Order: sequence, then structure tokens, then C-alpha cells
Amino acid sequence: MAQILWITGAGKGIGRAVALEYAAHGWAVAVSARTESDLSDVVKESVDAELPGRVVGYPLDVTDHDAVKRVFKAIEADLGQIDQIIFNAGTHAPTSPTEFSVQSFRTLMEVNYMGSVNGLDAVLPTLIDRKTGHVAIVASVAGYSGLPNAAGYGATKAALINMCESLKTQLDAYGVTISVINPGFVRTPLTDQNEFPMPFLMEPEDAARALFSGMAKKKFEISFPTPFVLILKFLRLLPYWLYFPLVKRMTKV
Repeated sequence: MAQILWITGAGKGIGRAVALEYAAHGWAVAVSARTESDLSDVVKESVDAELPGRVVGYPLDVTDHDAVKRVFKAIEADLGQIDQIIFNAGTHAPTSPTEFSVQSFRTLMEVNYMGSVNGLDAVLPTLIDRKTGHVAIVASVAGYSGLPNAAGYGATKAALINMCESLKTQLDAYGVTISVINPGFVRTPLTDQNEFPMPFLMEPEDAARALFSGMAKKKFEISFPTPFVLILKFLRLLPYWLYFPLVKRMTKV
């Protein structure tokens, strides 16, 4: 019997590539996103490619708490017990001091952070009761430390990382695995809007393979690409008097 994945934010970018990667390995994949036509495209692509796994669309706005619970129940009723869950839905908006906007921060927090919180609220009681399951949250290397123009986006990703770290030890005691996924720059419709150099830019298919491998190994942190991750982890260890000049030089702010 095929293993089952549920992934949100699966209409484009990393989520789409991950859904197809899992289907290529024979998994049954429930894909969620707000735009139904994007989900239809993912399903069609899996069929056209004759992938061994089945892809099924479940439209969802992750900011709708009740809808997240309904979709979780619907997937398990249709496909069976979910083995892995990846809460990937997210958005990005640059934040500069001259264009500071409460609404921008609120939108980023509702989608990126509360969208994952809504997901955890929907699935954790069931996973804890079963004493099994693997849930992953897609954060970002932008959550490691403060970067220019990322005051809103980076804050949501830092919050996700902290939340996963906080939950891990207690979820281990219940037999539930939690992972945090921290990608660097991956070519997606969101990063296509960036007007600055993106070091170590990855293709979504390469990111999907790295993510699939990390999930199979049940790693707590799944991060890529390795050179970029190591650079940013080194930077966050520096004292501020070194950190800020280096970041300014690297980002050319």
C-alpha cells in the first residue's frame, strides 16, 4: 500500500516539485493550495509524466483554521492514514524602513506562521493519539538572523524555527517526528521577483530531492544548499560589531 503525503503550498515552486518528487517514488500525494487551477496543473503533470504515485488536489486557504481541519479529515477519509505532512504554504514581501507597513507584517504572519500553526492544530491531536507520524514545517535560512529587507518575512521564519525547536522534545515522547525545513534561494515565482543577486540559487527539483532525502532520514533540520547554509550559520555566531558590516558588504545595502 502506498505511503501518503499531504503538502500545502503545492501549486507552485518548491511545493509543486516536492509533490512530483514524492509521486515519482510511488507515494500518494494530497496537494493543497488556494488556486484550484494550479492544483489541477500539478495533477495533470503527474499523469502526463506517468508517475507511479497518485496526486490528488484539495484546495485550501491555510489562514482558514476550520478549513484546514476539514481538509485533513477529508484526505484521510479519501486516501487513508497520512504518513507525512509538510506545511509549506508561504508568501514573501520585502520590508524596508521607508515602506514599513503593519498590513504587510500581518499578512506575512497570518500566512507563513499562523498557516502552519493552523495545520499543527489540525493534525497533532490525531498524531499524538496514534503515537506515530511525521510533520514538517518549511521555514527558511532567512530565519537564522536578521537580514536587510526581510524584517517581516525573516521574523515569521524565525518564529517557525523556534516553534519547531520547542515542540521537538515533547513530540519525541509521543512518537511523533517533527522537522524544520530551511531552504536557501530556490528558483520560484516568488524569487523571480527579486532584484538582487541570489547566491547558490537552486532549481526546485534539486531542492525537492534534498527535502525528500532529509525526510526519509527523519532529520530534525533539513537545510540546503549546504554552502549557503554554512555561511549563514557562521554569520549568526559572530558578535554584532562583525555581523552587521559583513552583512552590509554581502548584501550591498
